Amino acid sequence: MTEVASNTPKTRGQNRRSFEYILYFSLIFVLAIPFAVVFWVLDVIRRQTLMLHGPLARAWAEADRVTPLIFSP
Repeated sequence: MTEVASNTPKTRGQNRRSFEYILYFSLIFVLAIPFAVVFWVLDVIRRQTLMLHGPLARAWAEADRVTPLIFSP
């Protein structure tokens, strides 16, 4: 009798992102930085606190939200 579990190919735990996905993510991230800085400054002035997500975190979140929409079917 053959052991099926011993011949299973090893796969990676995570899916690798394609080069095209990384390229689009990078472009969107870089383009979102100036807008994120402006909105971050406005939020700091309005709320008078620095306990907010910084501009890079905001730009990253925006790129992370928009890029999958480009690649969705």
